[in-house]
Formats: sequence, structure tokens, C-alpha cells
Amino acid sequence: MDKSRSKLKRIKHLKIRNKIVGNSERPRLAVFKSNQHIYAQIIDDTAGITLLSMSTISKSIKHQLESSSNCIAASIVGKQLANESIAKCLNKVVFDRGGSIYHGRLKALADSARNNGLQF
Repeated sequence: MDKSRSKLKRIKHLKIRNKIVGNSERPRLAVFKSNQHIYAQIIDDTAGITLLSMSTISKSIKHQLESSSNCIAASIVGKQLANESIAKCLNKVVFDRGGSIYHGRLKALADSARNNGLQF
């Protein structure tokens, strides 16, 4: 990604972060995608702690994947994240797309998490 595109994405991310804040009742579901992997964290911004994290490099998911950079991998991460968050009584979250557009792998992760009981 050239400097101008990455700079625009960073500015977009900062604008989104000024509007979206997670608290203990509705923590923030932050998603980051790289070229090879996708990462998702549930964060309580008031306490400044990460409550739960999941990615395509997690031990519980890595052996299920053929490729870690496609929509199928993202949907598996979303499903696993939703199951573990519901087990920890974190049913409602605020979705933070991190400056990326809601399409492709990001949409697959969000739809899978929503279909498995996570509310946002």
C-alpha cells in the first residue's frame, strides 16, 4: 500500500475511533486485516483491557484452515469469537471496522459473529 492510501486509512480509522467507544456493557469489537491474516479483539475501552482476542493464527483455529487469508477463514474466526464471547457473557458489542470498508473478509467475520449470537 503506498503512503497516501495508508495515510488516508489511518485518518479514517482515527475518525471512527473518536465516535466508537466500548464500555463494560458494550465492549468494542475491533477488527484488523492484513494481507495474510485477520485479527479480532473485544476491548473494554473504559478499563483499557482486552477481554477476548481471536485470529487466524490462534492455536484453536489454525488447524481448521486451508488458507488464512480468505472469507472462509474470516467466518471461522467470527464463529469462534462469538462462541467464546457468549461463554464469557459478552453478548452485545460495538463493531469497529478499523478504517476498512465493510466488504469481503470483514463482512464475512461480522456476519458469522452475528449469526452465532453476537449482537451489534
